[in-house]
Amino acid sequence: MRKRIEELVKKLNEASKAYYRQDREIMSNREYDRLYDELVSLEKERGIVLSTSPTVNVGYEVVSSLPKERHPSPMLSLDKTKEVSELESWLGDKQGLLSWKLDGLTVVLTYEGGSLVKAVTRGDGITGEVITANARTFENIPLTIPEKGQVVIRGEAVISYGDFERINTDGSYKNPRNLCSGSVRQLNSEVTAARHVRFYAFSLAKGKELAYRHQQIEWMNSQGFATVENAAVDRENIAKAVQNFADRIGDFEIPSDGLVLIYDDIAYGRSLGTTAKFPRDAIAFKWADELAETELKEVIWNASRTGLINPIAVFEPVELEGTTVSRASVHNLSIVEELKLGIGDRISVYKANMIIPQIAENRTGSGTVKPPGNCPVCGEATEIRDEKGIRTLHCPNPGCPAKKVKAFTHFVSRNAMNIEGLSENTLEKLIDEAIIKTPADIFRMGRWREHIVAMEGFGEKSFEKLTAAAEKAGHTTPARLLYALGIPNIGVANAKMIAGACRNSWEDIRDLDEAALVKIEGIGDTMAKAYVDFFAKADNRAMVEELMPLLDIDESFEESGSRLEGKSFVITGSLEHFENRDACKEKIEELGGKTAGSVSARTDYLINNDIMSNSSKNKKAKELGVKIITEAEFLEMIK
Repeated sequence: MRKRIEELVKKLNEASKAYYRQDREIMSNREYDRLYDELVSLEKERGIVLSTSPTVNVGYEVVSSLPKERHPSPMLSLDKTKEVSELESWLGDKQGLLSWKLDGLTVVLTYEGGSLVKAVTRGDGITGEVITANARTFENIPLTIPEKGQVVIRGEAVISYGDFERINTDGSYKNPRNLCSGSVRQLNSEVTAARHVRFYAFSLAKGKELAYRHQQIEWMNSQGFATVENAAVDRENIAKAVQNFADRIGDFEIPSDGLVLIYDDIAYGRSLGTTAKFPRDAIAFKWADELAETELKEVIWNASRTGLINPIAVFEPVELEGTTVSRASVHNLSIVEELKLGIGDRISVYKANMIIPQIAENRTGSGTVKPPGNCPVCGEATEIRDEKGIRTLHCPNPGCPAKKVKAFTHFVSRNAMNIEGLSENTLEKLIDEAIIKTPADIFRMGRWREHIVAMEGFGEKSFEKLTAAAEKAGHTTPARLLYALGIPNIGVANAKMIAGACRNSWEDIRDLDEAALVKIEGIGDTMAKAYVDFFAKADNRAMVEELMPLLDIDESFEESGSRLEGKSFVITGSLEHFENRDACKEKIEELGGKTAGSVSARTDYLINNDIMSNSSKNKKAKELGVKIITEAEFLEMIK
């Protein structure tokens, strides 16, 4: 029995070390919870708790070179349940607050004299890492607040699913939580700034003395903080409230691995004290994963533009959380080997956080799936690399077409050149036929009319749509073109800042040196060097020069702030005048305004064509007195 306890402690600690210290994942959350519950049961049965057991040790050990700081009081983790009946029993006859349990990195902010003076990660619960410079770059964080006394706020730093997909193009990160942790704990704050990290407050540790949690939430809102969405509950309505959250998880833009229930009465909660590991005033509710058993049909090895070859499991379709699922990313070779995957194996699958398809376990474990010895795209011999104990598969060929396809996919994407209809699959066909060899060729497809029309899956109508979309995209802006080039670390926001600093002069943008770049807000030494190195390469400059005669670049420049400076907007619902929300956001930012994904006390306007809707954002706006305007009213505002 003790041997099994030792095995479980070792496995769980290895998983925690990978997850918290190295921002990688060697087992699923579901598997971790299963093993953890087994360990708890064995410890109770035998009365043995090892000093290294994760049941008495929380969080990660701080090992980075960031400054360290001890928390004034321990930050304990929460006890958990997957049963609504246990929540009802736990709450009893008391009032509570139910809120999202956001899946990011807990951060503690300290304000003095109304200014942010310190930000510290949760760390191991005793000691955290000081990340003040990085926290100042969080998208929605207030750097100054009205309250001038000392204020300590606890909250979660997160990255949305949309930003995760935009940043994680090469599959380096398994989920938004891993990306967020790596972003927040950076030594260079410009990397954090490029990742669009947001902060949602959930607790007031020090500041205004209040009797109830809901009053703390209201007060934090009044100070300019975005807070975690919550609902007042009692024993009678908690089941309905849990279901309301569950019904919306599929459309929720921030990763959530469950809910948190806390007593509303602060004094009562504090009077209960704590255990060695858990506070008694709150409990976590974890989503009960819906499992489905199926058969593994194949493992596809997908080459990315960085050369990383990612395994994707394809299985017999199953219904999960109301949708049909037939594939799941396995992320890396180590996980393939850990799961002992084999074609024909019986596997159980689920949706992590009710969103992302994952393999829970392999019931057969034949282990017959082996990594390909050659790149599935170019045929070059593959390489297996071991980084921090994680084995990954790579294509070392710099001329691999997959790298070209991914680069072209980025070039035509919505936030770049925005060429509709030119999907990755279509690009592959056009590259295979040698119709597209450089980005400039995209704008010269007209000369291949007969060839393209005759290709399988194409025709006159498809050809006309493609060439029309390319012609439309040819009328572009310097910021779009700059982002489209795929310069390392230069995201949408960075491209806009660089273009604005150069007053949209493409010649000035192209010829920037490192000294000029680092003077631009959000651009650091590493980004500046990558930028200059890109344009210093002869083939890159030749690629850009080839594009120039084919594009109509709008270099007109309007001083930002002339209309929307200092104004913050949130956009929701369908749009009629703008092509999509990104186009509306672009216009707001072009005129000096800011956009956010959720309504807070700092929001000036919520744009929603359905002003009378009962959406959560509309309700929040009305609660906070945020003005709701239609798209037409917004257009009138910027005339």
